[in-house]
Amino acid sequence: MTYDVYGIGNAIMDLQVQTDDGFLASIGAEKGIMTLVDEARQQAVLDALTGHRVHQCSGGSACNTIVGVADFGGKAALACKTGRDHFGRQYVDELRLFGIVVEVPPNGGHTGTCVVLITPDAQRTMLTHLGVSAELDPEDIDPAEIAKAQYIYVEGYLFTGESTRAAAVKAIKVAKQQGVRVALTVSDPFLIHLFREQFWELIAGPVDLLFCNKEEARALTDLDDPIDCAREIHKHAPNVALTLGASGSIIMHEDEVIPIEGVEVTAVDTTGAGDMYAAGVLYGITNGLTWKQAGHLGSHAAARIVSQLGARLGRRFTRDEIDALLA
Repeated sequence: MTYDVYGIGNAIMDLQVQTDDGFLASIGAEKGIMTLVDEARQQAVLDALTGHRVHQCSGGSACNTIVGVADFGGKAALACKTGRDHFGRQYVDELRLFGIVVEVPPNGGHTGTCVVLITPDAQRTMLTHLGVSAELDPEDIDPAEIAKAQYIYVEGYLFTGESTRAAAVKAIKVAKQQGVRVALTVSDPFLIHLFREQFWELIAGPVDLLFCNKEEARALTDLDDPIDCAREIHKHAPNVALTLGASGSIIMHEDEVIPIEGVEVTAVDTTGAGDMYAAGVLYGITNGLTWKQAGHLGSHAAARIVSQLGARLGRRFTRDEIDALLA
């Protein structure tokens, strides 16, 4: 079996809850950002949510994107580390139902979790306990599996841990050796402040396609205008996909600025919007679409995610449906 995209990322079970600013204040959560927490802190938050309706879904940035690729009809695999607990079994079973290949064996300990607190303004506040996902290491990266892919897709969050960073670096090195293209998502502006030099080394080196939003692009370049940011990054990376929220995105390819308009929707939950945009773009460029068409597909996918609760498209799309979206 060959893959359009082989993802490498943290295996995180998303626990999504609609709540309000008062609840965020009561647990001392900083609104609108992702915060890493230990197991005790996560359990305290879960205890505070007793009585709330909690939606469970396999997640993590790369996972969301890989599921999106599969929903568009693409072939995909994911390298991630789960536990042998209930969440771990649920996580792997969900992915396999989508036809996604998961070959990394589970480990002892608890599967990672992310409590996603969604306020009425559609902002998401995330409290993440990495669990055994932080134990993904280079031994879990199979060169033979990477060789089957057109692209690998690496999430920036992997750079927060020593072993996960080593796994990401190995995957990138193997991909280049095998002639497989490399896509990297920055994942969060705070990562740039921690790993700016390492990201730039990758962008100027093995990365073929960089995904980032305007805040991340500004942090990378110290520029303000998104087009200026995209041009600066494109001096080093062959392809750039820079998202602008409701305003759409900018794709840089072969020195051309390709503007992609946004799709107007009423925002309910922004969780996974960037992940699903990446899914549309990656599916498109690995399945015969132009870069502009792939960007449009990404915009439609992101808009659908923003207009609902949760980071899943919810069904498989046929190629006729995709062509209709792009008409």
